[in-house]
Amino acid sequence: MHSPFDIALLILAGLAGGVLNAIAGGGSFLTFAAMVFVGIPSIVANATSAVALFPGALASAWAYRKDLPQVPGISRAALIAISFAGSAVGAALLLLTPQRQFDAIVPWLLLGATLVFAFGPNVTPFLQRFLRFGPATLMSVQFVIAIYGGYFGGAMGILMLASFSLFGMTNFHSMNALKTLLAGLLNALAVAIFIVAGKIAWGPGALMMVAGVAGGWLGAWGAKKMNPVTLRYVVIALAAAITLAFFVKA
Repeated sequence: MHSPFDIALLILAGLAGGVLNAIAGGGSFLTFAAMVFVGIPSIVANATSAVALFPGALASAWAYRKDLPQVPGISRAALIAISFAGSAVGAALLLLTPQRQFDAIVPWLLLGATLVFAFGPNVTPFLQRFLRFGPATLMSVQFVIAIYGGYFGGAMGILMLASFSLFGMTNFHSMNALKTLLAGLLNALAVAIFIVAGKIAWGPGALMMVAGVAGGWLGAWGAKKMNPVTLRYVVIALAAAITLAFFVKA
């Protein structure tokens, strides 16, 4: 049983996570950390966080459906298939990871995701001077990103946007639409695997899911009123604080 404080924290984290994902990304930092804070084991917290946030991701994918691009040399079905395959591998790896080992890995996963979230958009233009992906390389990179998405997933969207940029795509709305579709679908598969494996804390997950949908709606409504750059800095500060807390705990 969770205390009223725990319940309030879970609802607030789900609401804030939905808002952040709708505007700047990074909502999983809050939902995952809140679940661990209230005593949910980290593997179950990671799986439940995916369950709580994926409805909002699929809703966003539906909203972006008219902006989906045609990727030169690669069918959309092939990208979806490789994303499903990677997600299944990542989810299976998570389920096979011993709890104690995952607890030791979590701070490093959070640190990597925080660094990607903070510096990824600035590093990509630099990499474009030296790297160009062909269709085969993009498919291989997407498979690796999908494995990471099924296993943990923090800042996964930024990794996808970077790979699309290195492939030569330039329209941000089209790239974001494709990223949202692939992330939503691979998360849905991972969620299905976690449900079958019985790794979901349904009570906290349901609270966060409802709050996350509400947060996603608020985020979409307030997107034009908020400064995404400022909000991004807030996410980076929160992610850094959460990462530090997990290192101290470890």
